[in-house]
Amino acid sequence: MAHRTLQVSTKTGISAATLVLALILAALGAVFWRAEFGSLLGPADWAAIRFTVLQAVLSALISTVFAIPIARALARRQFVGRSLLVTLLGAPFILPVIVAVLGLLAVFGRAGWLNAGLAAFGLPAVSIYGLQGVVLAHVFFNLPLATRLLLQGWQTIPAERFRLAAQLGLTPQAVFRSIELPLLRQILPGTAALIFVICLTSFAVALTLGGGPRATTIELAIYQAFRFDFDLNRAALLSLVQLGLAGSAAVTALWIIPSISIGGGQDRPLKRWDAQGGVQRMLDGAVIILAALFLLLPLGAVLARGLIGLPQTPASVWQAAGNSIGVALLSIAVLLVLALPLAGWIATTKRSSVEGVGLFGIAASPLMIGTGWFILINPVADPFVLALPVTALVNVLMALPFALRILVPPLRDTVQVYGRLSQALSLQGWPFWRWVVLPRIRPQIGFAAGLTGALSMGDLGVIALFAHPDRTTLPLQMYRLMGSYQMEAAAGAALILLALSLGIFWLFDKGGRWHADA
Repeated sequence: MAHRTLQVSTKTGISAATLVLALILAALGAVFWRAEFGSLLGPADWAAIRFTVLQAVLSALISTVFAIPIARALARRQFVGRSLLVTLLGAPFILPVIVAVLGLLAVFGRAGWLNAGLAAFGLPAVSIYGLQGVVLAHVFFNLPLATRLLLQGWQTIPAERFRLAAQLGLTPQAVFRSIELPLLRQILPGTAALIFVICLTSFAVALTLGGGPRATTIELAIYQAFRFDFDLNRAALLSLVQLGLAGSAAVTALWIIPSISIGGGQDRPLKRWDAQGGVQRMLDGAVIILAALFLLLPLGAVLARGLIGLPQTPASVWQAAGNSIGVALLSIAVLLVLALPLAGWIATTKRSSVEGVGLFGIAASPLMIGTGWFILINPVADPFVLALPVTALVNVLMALPFALRILVPPLRDTVQVYGRLSQALSLQGWPFWRWVVLPRIRPQIGFAAGLTGALSMGDLGVIALFAHPDRTTLPLQMYRLMGSYQMEAAAGAALILLALSLGIFWLFDKGGRWHADA
């Protein structure tokens, strides 16, 4: 059988999976060992739990509800720059969180553009800090994600259904009820659940825009218990609570996310005859413009303020930038060492459950893993000396699920197409990888590597726990500048971080696709 072609990857794949599980379970075991279950969580801890769930629910609800008209407008309209706008909807995913927060502050902050406009009309200012700020930032990150998911579902509707609706003379409202609403009932629950999981484990947003007694998430409470009080017992208990919430939410999300399959079409080009009236065109245009402004204004603010503040960046920013580059490159190297054999094992086995090994990292909070490793490392070595390698490893575990989703499908297709021929030619092991597999999945390898590098460059998680004054990354150094009210220098650091994150993504993604068809 062709599926046996890569059976030589079984040992290395199982070894990679065992290592991933060991790294996560060791941290989880340390947390269980350190937690004193006889002690109870205090009122502040329960307040953090309630706030975490509340902001995640609101963020998921607002993101999915507002994504409906945006995705519908993009599905119904063709205009110059549409493909570019759809591409930009994916930018917040690789955008460093701390950079996006600085852009949101420039637009919605106390001295931002919005409050300046309100003051010009004599209206009271709005505050971005607290619950509203956390939700706003999460909507900024997740509204594009929800829009892309809904738009992808909209594009699966056969063109024949819209042709039939036009022949029957159905109104736009009737088209929505009969064709589009059944699709939304399929997609919306899974989309909302996915965003809910993402918002549960958000740390940098709460660190910069929350932090008050009424705006503290579980992750932020873990950081405060660890960094300020050095109360490892409380940090361990909160880590277990976070693991329970995120794990159960992740399982629920995977359970209710459906496979989108409308069926019944003949793959004709999609053409919309509905909503051709002037009012509908104006409404769709207004929705698209508002969505574009919401997405692009913070990015424009980062560029504008960053160019002004770039000359004011201290030398520590450039040193931190070098550390971030080193962490990103280390993360990419470790990810490829783990992801390639693991993807080969997943692609050549009939048991679909093995893919859950790579997805196990989604349920584990980065701060939970960091807390567990600190407990393990502290008795035998100085954890702060190992801050950068530990940060790189945690970044690998967080990026591994995305890398597997990128690598496994093309690798499985390659094995199915070329497996029998390679087996007949006795092309096994490394020669099969070198001459058959790697040339055909090189674009996906480059994309996965670039994505990992960009996510690692912008991560502000475990490094906040292990931070050493002389060994810090650029996101943490930027946060320190913001904390000391050096906003111009922070803006310059944000521009550097943005350029490095996008640059490392482009470099590896472009490198993977370079002469890929040759």
